[in-house]
Amino acid sequence: MHSNSGQGMFSWLAAAPAAPRLPEAEVKRRYPRLRLQVFIGIFLGYAAFYLIRNNVSLVSVILQENEGLSKTSIGIIANAVLIAYGLSKFFSATVSDRSNARYFLPLGLALSAVVNYIVAFVPGIATTIGLFATLMFINGWFQGMGWPPCGRVLVHWFSTNERGWKTSIWNCAHNVGGAGLGVLSAWALQATGDQWQSAFWVPATVAIVVAVIAFILIRDTPASVGLPSIEEYRNDPPKVSREQATEESYWKIVLHHVILNPTMVYLALANVFIYALRYGITTWTPTYLTQHHGVSIASGIAGFSLFELSGIVGTLICGWVSDHVFKGNRSYTGMFFMALFGVALVLYWLAPEGTPYWILMLYLALMGACIYGPVMLIGLQALDLSAPQVAGTSAGFTGLFGYVLGATMASSLVGFIVDHWGWDAAYIMLVVCVVGSILLLLAVLPREKKLIAAHDAKVAELNK
Repeated sequence: MHSNSGQGMFSWLAAAPAAPRLPEAEVKRRYPRLRLQVFIGIFLGYAAFYLIRNNVSLVSVILQENEGLSKTSIGIIANAVLIAYGLSKFFSATVSDRSNARYFLPLGLALSAVVNYIVAFVPGIATTIGLFATLMFINGWFQGMGWPPCGRVLVHWFSTNERGWKTSIWNCAHNVGGAGLGVLSAWALQATGDQWQSAFWVPATVAIVVAVIAFILIRDTPASVGLPSIEEYRNDPPKVSREQATEESYWKIVLHHVILNPTMVYLALANVFIYALRYGITTWTPTYLTQHHGVSIASGIAGFSLFELSGIVGTLICGWVSDHVFKGNRSYTGMFFMALFGVALVLYWLAPEGTPYWILMLYLALMGACIYGPVMLIGLQALDLSAPQVAGTSAGFTGLFGYVLGATMASSLVGFIVDHWGWDAAYIMLVVCVVGSILLLLAVLPREKKLIAAHDAKVAELNK
């Protein structure tokens, strides 16, 4: 069973084998504690990835002034991370689905930290654009090792009818990590007299510590510690049964259940639009507020921060609504939140010059609250609607499209449109993205409704 998971020097990375089943009394005692333990492990671990993902943007002004880098050069370096991350999120997932999450996540985090150390301590890197971009590409590749093992843990330790709420809580890790990066970098720059290298090595040091903590806390699957499957423990079968794909080889499963699966393709394309909207706002909010509404740079950055922070509240609300209002139907939930985002986007766009600052901030808060839920839901739908053996790969497939196409479109295409046709043309493009995301989620809806009905029938049968 594990022959394809790892061989030779990498055999230790293979998915953990099943341990002897524990007595029922021990199962009841250990299961709740371990579920909380592994959840804390993946929350802290994933938050730490954001401490060292793309620190270039925080010190871009210093790099321009002290190292002579141009804005174009900084853009190339920053995009190298996004492109590598999108590619790695898919390819790392194909490995992660057959690997031990307890090793896979800390390994990726530690390797990413090492790259940040190299950037900080090897002389001359900042003045060699090709080398700097290459190192950040490698960093982005190791960063792609963070989401897949978290998805694996969520699938194996949390069942279908609770996963929306649990995933929404976990998804706040990236907001926590992003905020932590700002705090750590500000402290490091102040303590070192604005030495840009400190914004890399200080967060990397914290990330190394968290990698050790994550290794201590995470366990691969319930079976690896002698516990029954989460479906058995909670009497809640998955939407797609494991047996549907067990007769095929791994790569045939990936081909049939991911790459050629219309549902996964629709989700991946929807993710392109959703990520274009997410990064289209975060990347350009300070510039738009400063140039179009005449606010200060500090006020523009405050708008960016508010957008991110409101995402925590919105994600939690979205997860609860998904589980309790729409009864596990992520497509309905996603369409609802994207429609609300569209309304806030249009209000923000059409707000005339001279609009009070607090109103602009209200629109940004609404957009942040509405977009991060669908960001979370796309990955969750990929987990829910795929065979358990390739759940991480399915989520990685949607992430590949989101980062390589969506995030790049948000940074490069929006900038090009603004330069040539102005802000109105850019916002028209973003409104089209809202409509496109809703239509693609509508295309997913029939498949999801069918699987939910089958799942509910199984639960009813089990409860007889």
